[in-house]
Amino acid sequence: MSMRKAFVPILLAYAIISLACVYIVLPEGYETSGETGNGSTGWSAVATNIGKSESGDLRIEITIRNETGDWSAMDADDNKPASLTNSGKSISCDTIFVSTGGHRLAPGFQMRGYTVGTKTEPVTQLIYVECAGAEATPGSILSIPYTYVTGQYNYYEQDKNKVEANLDINLDEVITNLVYPIAEQIDGLIQQPDIEIVAINKVTLTLTGVQRTESNLQFAWKTYNPGDYPTYVHIGNPPVIGDDGILYGFYQTPDIISVPITPAGGTAEWTTEVLVPPNVIGFYILLSVETGKARLFANYAIDITDK
Repeated sequence: MSMRKAFVPILLAYAIISLACVYIVLPEGYETSGETGNGSTGWSAVATNIGKSESGDLRIEITIRNETGDWSAMDADDNKPASLTNSGKSISCDTIFVSTGGHRLAPGFQMRGYTVGTKTEPVTQLIYVECAGAEATPGSILSIPYTYVTGQYNYYEQDKNKVEANLDINLDEVITNLVYPIAEQIDGLIQQPDIEIVAINKVTLTLTGVQRTESNLQFAWKTYNPGDYPTYVHIGNPPVIGDDGILYGFYQTPDIISVPITPAGGTAEWTTEVLVPPNVIGFYILLSVETGKARLFANYAIDITDK
């Protein structure tokens, strides 16, 4: 997650961008920006609130949206400042929190915050930029250089074909009526909780239970191994995103989180959990499953909006 005052590493990967038939439902007046400069569309962003920080700096709260057509992670470029431009004059903006927090977000989804801190003490980070000594006068444009990757996470090719792009946000248009997390319905993207996922070595993975408490969501997982050799199926600690547009779950690469071994001809069961506020509903699990070969992960959006 990019910022000038802190640094958190992000492990990313690349895959071919897949095209899908979509229909778009946007609030009135919603205009996106996110041209990558190479003729394709990457991420877009809009301002959702413009005000002052506690120190009196201009603060621009932002929602980002995945328009790549594939699962994607993005992050503001640490090596390039954001800038606020008006009437040919430009000022640098050095406080930048614009990122997916390391996670891959489903295509057509949008978000306004993510989890930072530590696994034991997670903190919600809203997406925003602050510009010291600036004013958002009519005609102002906020420009944010960023990078993104698409497709499956591959441990061995984390930064392959990373794309550099730019977000240009018209600050005359502040959108306050966005609906989270889905902005663009994509056929076949959302999976039901009873889906059987074929993972590495033809092991099947199922979500067998979802339990909600006042502070978290707990997921029960089960694998079945039809093969002749024991197998691990890594899924990390899957995050969730709900109707407040916050992506909950501290990011760790899914291959380093331990899971029980699934014996030949047998099953394994375990649980994961993620901290969520009690007043947020409409959740989707953003699941990464080790598939095809070791340390290569496919992505699934699982509907648990009834929890």
